[in-house]
Amino acid sequence: MVEKHIVLEDIDPVIFYGVNNANMQMIKALYPKLRIVARDNVIRVMGDEEEMCAFEEQIVALEKHCVRYNSLNEEAILDIVKGNKPQVESVGNVIVYSVTGKPILPRSENQQKLVKEYAKNDMIFAIGPAGSGKTYTAIALAVRALKNKEVKKIILSRPAVEAGEKLGFLPGDMKEKIDPYLQPLYDALQDMIPAAKLKEYMELNIIQIAPLAFMRGRTLNDAVVILDEAQNTTSAQIKMFLTRMGMNTKMIVTGDMTQIDLPHSQTSGLVQALRVLKGVKGISFVELNKKDIVRHKLVTKIVEAYEKFEKERSTKILPLSPTDPPLSPPSMEGSEQTCQ
Repeated sequence: MVEKHIVLEDIDPVIFYGVNNANMQMIKALYPKLRIVARDNVIRVMGDEEEMCAFEEQIVALEKHCVRYNSLNEEAILDIVKGNKPQVESVGNVIVYSVTGKPILPRSENQQKLVKEYAKNDMIFAIGPAGSGKTYTAIALAVRALKNKEVKKIILSRPAVEAGEKLGFLPGDMKEKIDPYLQPLYDALQDMIPAAKLKEYMELNIIQIAPLAFMRGRTLNDAVVILDEAQNTTSAQIKMFLTRMGMNTKMIVTGDMTQIDLPHSQTSGLVQALRVLKGVKGISFVELNKKDIVRHKLVTKIVEAYEKFEKERSTKILPLSPTDPPLSPPSMEGSEQTCQ
């Protein structure tokens, strides 16, 4: 009697085996001539060598399905074993699937453009208002690249700049101090990668989340690297970040030009980068707008109201109070090709 061990490397075994091992029970029923024992991420199988080869092929196919869709159910198992295409694959334009198996796909024209520009260029600047999906789409692209083994790691970074308030002393170790700044990135990852697998990726440094200051001195190879909230970088910081780019690496820089939290005396590194890098081959600029906002419908109205307010103030050049400077939004002159 031949025995083989099949290791499930890229998935959460809990999802693969199913609730109360329902998926595994069905798989066992489809191969009655084999003795199958599953524990942790190892499936031990004994029996006829020819049937074991067929079984191993089906497990590999089921594992690929589970990696892509973050789910596995009895219908998918039957379809794959019978050689049919699972119905879920009929959904088009999908970047990745969420932990609940729902498709994550671009929901606006400019989000679609971001996906297309990612395929054609190694560095992309995605500029747009809150809720336009720039960061979420960027992280989805990074997760897809990791799942497809196009890269070996994902690196996510943000400048640790307070949004208009002074937080003062934060207790705890270094991770506890910086995590509040990086929570939006964790939120997106938790939507796309099962919790157990995400924890493993982070422990192995396959997924790294760190403040921008931690990027200095590194060369980032075989990775998708995302800099979020880039409008809050200084000129020196964004230059330092962009020059970390190594071989087989893609960089996505996201920012909202209307939410700069730097002191008024400092120029946003993102504003400067848009001017300096204009026309550089291999760098793409995508500008999202309020039409791309996919949050609550009130978010669009809020963005519109602030745009109107800022326009009126910049025209009248009237501050809110004698001590406040005018709040006219930074000029994007020099980055006209962002919507091309």
